[in-house]
Amino acid sequence: MRLQFVLTEVLQGLRRNLSMVISVVLVTFVSLTFVGAAALLQTQVTKLKGDWYDLVEVSVFLCPTGSTAPTCADGEATEEQVDTLENVIDTELSDVVATTYFESKADAFEAFTQLYPDGYQGTQLTEDDMQSSFRLKLVDPEQYQVVDDVLEGRSGVEVVEDQREVFEPLFLALGRASLLAAGLAGVMLLAAVLLITTTIRLSAVSRRRETGIMRLVGASNLFVQLPFMLEGAIAALVGALLAVGGLWLAVQYLVTDWLQDSVDWVAYVDVGDVLLIAPLLIGIAVLLAVVSSVVTLNRYTRV
Repeated sequence: MRLQFVLTEVLQGLRRNLSMVISVVLVTFVSLTFVGAAALLQTQVTKLKGDWYDLVEVSVFLCPTGSTAPTCADGEATEEQVDTLENVIDTELSDVVATTYFESKADAFEAFTQLYPDGYQGTQLTEDDMQSSFRLKLVDPEQYQVVDDVLEGRSGVEVVEDQREVFEPLFLALGRASLLAAGLAGVMLLAAVLLITTTIRLSAVSRRRETGIMRLVGASNLFVQLPFMLEGAIAALVGALLAVGGLWLAVQYLVTDWLQDSVDWVAYVDVGDVLLIAPLLIGIAVLLAVVSSVVTLNRYTRV
């Protein structure tokens, strides 16, 4: 009997404040869409780092003929200098470097001709124009600075380059987009809380007579406040479900069906990632609605 009464009150409250309820649903939908987008962007950055950092190498370019670098004052790197560098890598960097590959000028020229069979920008280079180098695969790509500190400035080394520098601008842009989405989500969540609070307050004020009668017959605070709390929770839940549905459609059709078919060598977020963050979005929506309702109701319905 009590459950039927509570459900009846909830339905009547939703019907009386239909326009405000729709506003709560829409604002919650938009705000949680931004929250979900921020979470998916961060997941995408993590996936890209996991895949691309595994492919990243540190390139130790040896002195070519005619280099103006201070460490190349004696000209092209000699075999003795190459052997010394290889020994340093095997001893001082053994805990940092997973694999070492030496690319001779002949190897570099072969790779160049495969990549540019007609020459580079109309210029046909020769083997003597190439530069030998060490390619180092690190155990942890974040430890590039250790390699740089050990090898930079040694005789025969022109420059030490970290291929992560190619990807960092992309990761930085995605990270900033994630922060922007999170900031917008925070503003929209605040708007959702204010709307929920306003909706519950208007509903409580319009039904003071009913709540007063319930007090007279001995109803508890929880029993009086429960219909209002459920109204806010239902509106927020609908908004959260719409946000999850919108994110699912966006990932399915824009990422999986379109972007992944166009560029298939990148690991993208998928609908599984959307389903992973769905409980978080729903939990945030319901929690905000319940807390906002309790704070408001303690002022307008409590005796």
